[in-house]
Parts: sequence; structure tokens; C-alpha cells
Amino acid sequence: MKRKIIRIDEEKCNGCGLCANACQEGAIGMVGGKAHLLREDYCDGLGNCLPACPAGAITFEEREAAAFDEGAVKAHLAAGGKSAAPARPAFSGCPGSACPSSAARTLHPQEDAPRAAFSGCPGSMARTLAPQPEETGAPDAGASFQPSQLRQWPVQIKLVPVNAPYFSGANLLVAADCTAYAYGSFHRDFIRGKVTLIGCPKLDAVDYTEKLTAILANNDIRSLTVVRMEVPCCGGIEHAAVEALKASGKFIPWQVVTISTDGRILD
Repeated sequence: MKRKIIRIDEEKCNGCGLCANACQEGAIGMVGGKAHLLREDYCDGLGNCLPACPAGAITFEEREAAAFDEGAVKAHLAAGGKSAAPARPAFSGCPGSACPSSAARTLHPQEDAPRAAFSGCPGSMARTLAPQPEETGAPDAGASFQPSQLRQWPVQIKLVPVNAPYFSGANLLVAADCTAYAYGSFHRDFIRGKVTLIGCPKLDAVDYTEKLTAILANNDIRSLTVVRMEVPCCGGIEHAAVEALKASGKFIPWQVVTISTDGRILD
């Protein structure tokens, strides 16, 4: 019969195992470090695995496939089907080794801080900046420690699971990755009290709109702040976030902040 069923792109699969954990029918297993559809008749086509994949490796396709067999699924699960093809720990596989790049976890939550309402505007072209005298030396081991305000991991848009628990009730920050380097008080003024996602639309060569739409649509996001650089290519991350907000159908407070290449907030 012709029906809707999942398709797993092994090239995109990072071997995190989140899809296998999300599949309630035991249709997905980890084979050779990659997710595989074990049997067509175990897949109900509802796609619980789809939002769990941080790599975008799972899609739907309509094709000839065996019909979903609820009885076979029950027997499979009763026989320990979920453990027959055990999922690897929730890491992204790195070439040559395993690294915890996509293991979703909450870090040390910080209290929310007041935030001024900024608006963004395009800036001038990139230029070389002169370092300030106090910034030219090595870090001072005796200086007071400034704690990180990061509340969760991972932070890269492509790696973060769509249904990560830390999105519940979150104030979402979507930032171009250069902004934290350009703006000296980025943790204090932007990351504090927010769930942070970063990306670079030029280097990643991917449209973040679909992933951000899924995050906004499937979670109780309270606000959206977009922080970008003044350079033209950074418009991609702003466009993706704004289009995702529209596509999600959510009406939440949002703002765009533009940082200059010399570390100023542009009005």
C-alpha cells in the first residue's frame, strides 16, 4: 500500500539516538552508529521522531510500504524491542571520536535581568578594530571570576533538539555567533535569563527558518530576541527568526538588536 512513512538520511544523521528514544513503537534502532528504520510495519507515520532529530535527518515521504501493524508492534515491544537495538548516548558523533555536542541539558539557571527595548538597524562595512590597552595582555588569573550566564546546552541552532525541556517557558535568544565576541557584556546583557541559540547563516549555508519555526510552534516561548551583527550577511539570521515567528502563528514579544563591529549597540 502507498502511505506516509519516515525517511532517514544517513548522511545527515549524527548518531545521537534521540529519534530512537522518541519512537514509541520501536521502529527506529541504531545500527553502525546511524539511525535505521528497522521495519516498515512498525512505523505508524505519525512522526514522534521528527522533532527529536537535531540534525534534520528525518523527513516524511509517501511511498509503497507495508501497513502499520499494531499487533506486531505490541509483540515487538513486549519482547524488549526498545532494547534490541539500543540507542547510543545522546551525543552528536564527531569524526574519529564521540563528543557531547548535542546532549541536551540545563546548566546553571540565572535570574532574569531587566532588558532595555532595542531596535536594530544595518551598520557599516566590517573593519579592523584597535584593541584597548587593558585588553592586550593575557587573562589575569587574579581577576574576579565572571560566571557564565548560559543556561543550556547545546547552543548551535543545527544541534539543539526541537523538544528540549529547557524551551518550556523560555525567553529565547537567537544570536549570530560573532555578536558575543564583538559585544563585551554579551552574557550580562543578552544571555542572562534566556535560552540561547547561535548560528551563522553565511558559514552554515542553511536556512534556519524551518528549525526555528518548529521550536517556536512546539514550545511555550515567552519572548524572542534576535541579536545580529551590522554586516549584511547577518540579515539571514534575522530573516529566519522573523519568518519563523510568522509561520509559528505565535504572538509573542520580539525585538532585533544590531551590534556594530566595534562592539556598540546600534539604534
